[in-house]
Order: sequence, then C-alpha cells, then structure tokens
Amino acid sequence: MTYGGYGGGFGGGRGGGRGAPRGAPRGRGGPPGRGAPRGRGGPPRGGRGGRGGARGGARGGIGAGAKVLVQPHERFAGVYVLRGKDDALVTKNLTPGESVYNEKRVSVEVKYPTGALDARLMAPARHSLVAEINFLTPSSLRQPLQFTWTSTTITVTGPATLQARSPQRKLTLVSNLSPQEKEPGTKTEYRVWNPFRSKIASAIVGGIGNIYMKPGSKVLYLGGASGTTCSHVADLVGPEGCVYAVEFSKRSGRDLVNMAKKRTNVIPIIEDARHPQKYRMLMPMVDVIFADVAQPDQARILGLNAAMFVKNRGHFVISIKASCVDSTKAPEVVFASEIEALKKEKFRPVERISLEPYERDHIVVSGMFRPSPEDFPQDNIK
Repeated sequence: MTYGGYGGGFGGGRGGGRGAPRGAPRGRGGPPGRGAPRGRGGPPRGGRGGRGGARGGARGGIGAGAKVLVQPHERFAGVYVLRGKDDALVTKNLTPGESVYNEKRVSVEVKYPTGALDARLMAPARHSLVAEINFLTPSSLRQPLQFTWTSTTITVTGPATLQARSPQRKLTLVSNLSPQEKEPGTKTEYRVWNPFRSKIASAIVGGIGNIYMKPGSKVLYLGGASGTTCSHVADLVGPEGCVYAVEFSKRSGRDLVNMAKKRTNVIPIIEDARHPQKYRMLMPMVDVIFADVAQPDQARILGLNAAMFVKNRGHFVISIKASCVDSTKAPEVVFASEIEALKKEKFRPVERISLEPYERDHIVVSGMFRPSPEDFPQDNIK
C-alpha cells in the first residue's frame, strides 16, 4: 500500500503525492515543500503541511513607517508636538542627521500651499493679535495660522508662508522660514524630547504655564551634565539664541563639549556653579536661568548666579529634588522651605508643578527675578 509523503521544508505544501491506488480517496496534497526531501508516507488523506514562515522584523519606533504630523505647541514657541500613533514632544534638530543620546528622530516633508492670500485680523490685544490666513488655492485649501505683530508687520509663529501683501489691510506677512525650508519638498528633522530624561520636558508635558524660553532667548543652564536637555534647549532657542551650560564634572563635561562642537549656540563652561565669578568673563546678561544641580544649597547657588547674570525682571526655572536637600524630612516640608529660600534671594515664584509620574519627589518652580512693583501689585498690599 502506498501513502503520500509529507510536505517537507520551510513553508511546505499541504500534503504528499497520490494516495493509495484502491480504497482510500486521493489526497488533496500539493507538491512537496521546498528544502527537505519527501518523507515516509502519511495517511491516505495526504500529508501534514510544513511550518509557516517566520515573523516579521522588529517593531518600529515612534512614527516608523507611518505618516506623522508635526504641529507647533500651542503655548511654547520652538517646541513641537508629533501627532501619530503615540503623540510625543519634539524639537527641530539644529544638526539634521545626528542624535545626541540615541533619541528618536523624525523627518517630515514640508509642503507649502501656493496661491493668493486673504488675511483677516481677529481679536486685537495689547501686544499681539490672532489673525487667520486662508490660502486661496485652486483646491480652496484653508489653513488658519497664528501671528504676532508690531506696527504694520505680522510675523508668522506657526508653519510660515512666502512673503505676500494683503490688499485689504496693507499688512506685510513675513515668513519665519530659512531659505532652505522654503524650497518645496524639503524635509525638516525633529528630535523626540523624552520627558523621562528631561526635567523641562516633563514639566511641559505635566502642564506648566511658562518656561520663559523661546527662539532668540539667552539661557544660563546650571547643571548641564552630558547635554541631554541642553541640546533640546539649544534647538528651542534656535541659532539666534544661546545656551550657557555650566557643569562641574569633568566626565560629563567631556560629553557636553562634544555636543557643543556641533551646536554652535551652546557655550560649555566646565566650572563650579558655586563660584560664578570664575566664569564671569564668558557670560553676558541672560533672559532665563535654569538650575538642575540637586544640591542642598541649590537656592543659594541659583541666587548667586542670577545676581550676576540675570537681568532685572528676567525669569528663572528650578528643579528641586526633595531627597537631595534633606532626606529626613517629608517632601512637602522640603519644598515649602526651598520656596521660602528662593523668595529671600529676590525670586518671585509664580508657578509650582510636580513632575510625577516622570520623577519621584521632584517639583519645578518658575517665576520672575527682581520684579517691578507693578508686575505683582498684589504683593504690595499690606
């Protein structure tokens, strides 16, 4: 009696050849599989099929292979939101094609509509207004954008357009794009800003009202470490801004210097932040000071540097880790005492936010340095 053989091999056929000549019906089997030879006979109904193919390759990261959308953040200029399967915070990469700490990078093709412009002014305010621009293209594409303005010039803060003039209000629309980005079909690269590795990113995701850093700002960064967050702040302030990163550790400072070789708007300073007079010759007056030094006397360190380098009515952001100040006290007690210490150093705290779930027993405090009496009239009421 003759039996059909097994379909052998990787992804083999469902069965063997002809079944028994008499008695059993013919098997439904196909040709034998690739690779292995035909085995010993199977049952009259045909042999068992071979094993299926292997699983696909590794799963892609954020936006891998999928079309993603990058939008400007609603409240923070220079920060963007990656819309996709999982939303993420991103900054525009100053050095396209290179990572700083093996973070994810996303490239988005820039497409700008062409055609006439129709600008309508809406809701004028003291220093800014919201205007709506409708791109009148053959497909009637309508895309609202936000603007700031001075006298008769409106500057686009979102994805910009080419320069044009509105016949209704005689207002000049100015693009904030570089000449390379104005070329149709060019790609812009963004770097994912991980809130688990950056105090500023976790504060933004947590809902802080203002970080006081924007394109063009000068920032003094105390505790630059290896440049993880510094590189994103450098992307945020852009080529017109500058980041002065102070780091005491020689090992971390080496990575910081290597990062600064590519990002020319970062000035690495390998020095002790307790002695700001040692690097006073490198520093101008800055708009914002950020401190992430995790020292028991961090409020005093912030005050020393702010007194020398932060302009009056400038701003500060500080990350406070309770266990680094006093591990024997409850975190809330430590936070309250540190905020009082900041007030003695002429800081006016405006906002406090917890960094849960990204960091345990951490808060970020932001506010103004040496404010004028009219900035906070409620403080003058006795």
